[in-house]
Formats: sequence, structure tokens, C-alpha cells
Amino acid sequence: MSARTVVLTLALAGLVPAQSLAASQLPAPPVAALPAPPPTAAALSYAPGKVPSTEEILRLPDSLRELVRERVVRRGGTEEQRLERLFALLFGEDAAVELEYDIEATRSVAEAWRDRRANCLSFTLLVVAMAREAGLVARVRELGDSVAWYQDAGAVYNVDHVNAGIRAGNKVHVVDLDRRVLVSRHSPRVIDDDRAIAHFHNNRGAELLAAGDLVQAQLALEAALALAPDFVPAWSNLGVLLQRRGDHAGAGQALLRAHALQPEHAPTLRNLANYYLRVEQPRLAQFYTRRLEQSRRSDPFHHFARALSCEHERDLECAIRYYRQAIRLQPGEHQFHFGLARVHAMAGDAQAVRRELARAASATSSDSLRSLYHRKLQALQARGNANPGPALAR
Repeated sequence: MSARTVVLTLALAGLVPAQSLAASQLPAPPVAALPAPPPTAAALSYAPGKVPSTEEILRLPDSLRELVRERVVRRGGTEEQRLERLFALLFGEDAAVELEYDIEATRSVAEAWRDRRANCLSFTLLVVAMAREAGLVARVRELGDSVAWYQDAGAVYNVDHVNAGIRAGNKVHVVDLDRRVLVSRHSPRVIDDDRAIAHFHNNRGAELLAAGDLVQAQLALEAALALAPDFVPAWSNLGVLLQRRGDHAGAGQALLRAHALQPEHAPTLRNLANYYLRVEQPRLAQFYTRRLEQSRRSDPFHHFARALSCEHERDLECAIRYYRQAIRLQPGEHQFHFGLARVHAMAGDAQAVRRELARAASATSSDSLRSLYHRKLQALQARGNANPGPALAR
């Protein structure tokens, strides 16, 4: 989870959490039973003239810095060898950095280590900081709009996603925590630390807004925009916050700024519709509601999300309809075909399962994913037409 955008009033059905198939992603750290102190809420606070700095957010605590130096740095070796030892520290059988996934709060690197909890952004920042301490080039990668939705504390969050890219030799290795991200609208792009920390401040602003701390929330969102003036989620969240504070003119300006930067940003369109309802301009509310509906009709990722929701409810006819519509709008997305194959497997249509698995294999550029789809197809063919479902277990 990365950039949270708060949406008021309207609700959206959450998606079933499902494991990502991205072969370049390393497995998530094991859920740990740790003798650590009870988890505590993120402690970084915001005050006028005192916003947490990039250095403070990325700073490794002394105990973790010493662990990286002892287990990775002092043993020397090539970049590849140091990276291998770093991965052992994170993911190996004797991993010392064991974290529980926690969407509730966005933590700094030190807070994530203290609490042994992290969401995808906090985990990404922790990995980047550790890799840099090991002398490796590490950057945050932004995936933009991703099909992964979470519902929490009476608000609905649209989740952009980030992960870590670490260079060793001539290769960049991707480390990703969040398995709820199924597919991304855009290819990953490397971002600088300013934009990465803008994600952090925006998330903290959204969390503080949900908790009712409007003063700190506004300081956090303004800090995000100071680092990344084109950061759409922060503008949209600021519009929601200003509306809650009774600054309707400022709220409208912030939301329209977000809309100008990204006209198809669904949370902003929803927030604009809600805003104009509250300021009693129903024609403009209807206009942005129609824009949202039009955007959804032509958006394959919206149909994919609806298909997943129907699949989770085992409404197979509904799921097939939405998967097919997603494929019509964007035929080359392997996850769409694999999802349709799963639903056909539930329905017992082995011929359709074989067809969609073959299409999924043809659509992906990943050799490992293509091999995975072919193995599932071969397993299905070996079983004949009977009981195809187990071959498609997630």
C-alpha cells in the first residue's frame, strides 16, 4: 500500500486479498511471533515549523544499522554477494528482520523496526535504507494506480503501490511486500526520495484525517505537496480535509487542482461529486458523477476489480461477464485471462480453462509466469476434463 486517497460518503466493495503472480517479487517476510514489546502507533508528529524530515523518516536505528554492518557489510564481497546476504537477513531461514504486515499505520524506518510492523510503503523504505547502508544503490519504485483496495475506519482508500528496486551488478532486483496488489495500470517508475517521502506524508495525512486530527493531517498533506507539487492523492485528500474544516472555497480549489493534474483519478471524481452536493450545486455534482461513470465504463481495471469481487462472492456469471469486459477493453493483460480461467474452473468448463490459460501464457512477457501458466495447463490436460479446479489453486 502506498498513496492513500480518502473518499467520503461513497462506498466501494473491497477486493478479496489474493497473491500476486509477479515472478520478480520476493516472498513477503514471515509473520513473526516475536518477544518484542507490544506494537504501538506511529509516533512521528507534525507541528508548525516541525515536520519530520526525509533523513528522520529514512534513518536506521542504531541496532538495525549494526545488524546490517555485522551480517552484510563487514563480510565484504561483491555487490551480488552483499545483496544475497541482505536478502538472507530479510527472508532467509534465520532472518533477523521479521515484520508483520500492518495496514493501520504508515511508520518511519525506525518505527517499523521498533514495532516489527509495516505496510508496503514502510517496508519499502526500510529495505531501501538497509540496502543503502550495505553500499548498494536502492530506489523506491512507484506503480501508480493498482488494483488493490482496502476499506478501513469508515473511509475507502484508493491504493497506489510502491516497492524497492536494488541494483547489484547489471541487474535490478525488486523487493515487494504487498501481495494484495494484483495488477498495475502503469509500468513501474523509479522515483526520487522527495516523491517517496511525499507518499509517506500523504499516508500519514490520510490516517490523521481518518482519526479526526485535522491540524496534524493538514500539516502532513502540505508537507507532501511541498515535496511533490503534482502529487494528486495529496491534493484530493487536502480537498476532503478543507471541506471538513469548513473551508469550502479552499476545498474546491484543491479538488479541482487534483482533477486538472489527473482528470481520470476516480477518488477525485468521487470527491468532487460529493463536494458539489455539499455546497448545493447538484448540476456539477451530477456532471462529475457522470464523468466517474463514463471513466469506469471504459476502464478495464474497474471491470477487473468488479470481476474479482464477484469471484470472491462466487457469483460466477457476474465474474465471467466482468472479466470478459476487461479483456475486451485490454486484451493483452495476462491476469485478466488467468482470472477468467479460474472462474471457468469453478464452473467446471475445462475447455474454457484451457483456452484462457493458453491466452494468459501468450500475453505475459515473463518467462517464469509463462512457465507457470503452461504447468497449470499441462496439469489440467493430465487430469482430463475431470475436476480442473485444483490445478488453478491460487
